[in-house]
Amino acid sequence: MNEVPVPSPELLQRAGAVRLAAVDLGQSSDGERMQALQAIADALADRSEALVAANREDLERSAGEGLAPALMARLKLDAAKLEGAIDGVRKVASLKDPLGRRDLHRELDQGLVLERVSVPLGVLGVIFEARPDAVIQIASLAIRSGNGALLKGGSEARCTNEAVMEAIKAGLAASAISPDALTLLTTRQESLALLKLDGLVDLIIPRGSNELVRFIQDNTRIPVLGHADGICHLYVDAAADVEKAVRVALDSKTQYPAACNAIETLLLHRSVAAAFLSAAIPVFREAGVVLRGDAASVALGVSESATDNDWRTEYLDLILAVKVVDDLAEATDHIRRFGSRHTECIVTEDRSAADRFLSAIDSAGVYHNCSTRFADGFRYGFGAEVGISTQTLPPRGPVGLEGLVTYRYRLRGDGHLAADYASGANSFTHRDLPL
Repeated sequence: MNEVPVPSPELLQRAGAVRLAAVDLGQSSDGERMQALQAIADALADRSEALVAANREDLERSAGEGLAPALMARLKLDAAKLEGAIDGVRKVASLKDPLGRRDLHRELDQGLVLERVSVPLGVLGVIFEARPDAVIQIASLAIRSGNGALLKGGSEARCTNEAVMEAIKAGLAASAISPDALTLLTTRQESLALLKLDGLVDLIIPRGSNELVRFIQDNTRIPVLGHADGICHLYVDAAADVEKAVRVALDSKTQYPAACNAIETLLLHRSVAAAFLSAAIPVFREAGVVLRGDAASVALGVSESATDNDWRTEYLDLILAVKVVDDLAEATDHIRRFGSRHTECIVTEDRSAADRFLSAIDSAGVYHNCSTRFADGFRYGFGAEVGISTQTLPPRGPVGLEGLVTYRYRLRGDGHLAADYASGANSFTHRDLPL
């Protein structure tokens, strides 16, 4: 990574324009923002052939440059994937307005009333690699939540990102929302200088490699939301239904192996390991998954030996580390030591064991008897997501609309003075009112 440069006058001007447009966007009506997203979806649909063609150009160039298979998978935006992304925009449009929600309404004294109301964050700076559909997701969530956004995609998706942003701005131009609320950064210098835009950008959201996220966290004073690793685990308990466990493990690894919510380590209770591996090894082999196991799992048929580094590796590929453990406690200890607090799953028919696992694992998502691939904003009903956060403070997990708003305290009075309460002349009622 390069040293962070000072923002250029041109970047400052563009960021300032986004900031001004975001002020108006934050005061727009629910209907105006809904209509803007429908216009964006229509514009994307009208230009679908051109968008797919632009993506083919990116794919061909990136293949020639030797882009990693995991990034190639993320880069692809075919007609089906684009249709799903457009459907996601329409779903975001239909979601309940996240702005203006009052979650506290309290009379402090007669005529002195406090309320806490949701408002936009302001301006988002989103840096991502390879995922052109991320432009669509982020733009739709930003507009719906009343936030402006500066978006910087990877150079491997340059043609697609530019074509997508052109379509999005065309949609906004046909609405009441200014196209200036969104801008696409295209150079490496701009993405680095974005980190210096404190005062113009309120939140940085990185979506990419561990190296990218760590660099951003270390080189900006702007708050950062995201995760560096996606080392997810699936634990097959002693009381697991083996057939069910094989199906859940297979989906968790192979449904989309380049995703951060795909499992990278499989933990097997010693009492069920032989039966599980006997059923699973042929299935994984047919799916092209390479298993790397500890000594116990190698003795049960896993073909390759794992090293200590395998427990720390986010493969984003058809490789799966396998370890045999003595009990639930050893499984949870392993996850605490090597996990990234993203998503973990237990497969068991023992409800008590499941409850202990769900309580003991401090990850953003903890599942019982279902694929880790459900860790996704669209699948959670958020319409889309700007990213996944593994930090303890909220927002946590897939971040949708509710993670892109903050709140403001509003206090209405009639000449009330704090001195009157300090002297005892007045006293607080602190009476909660209907929301």
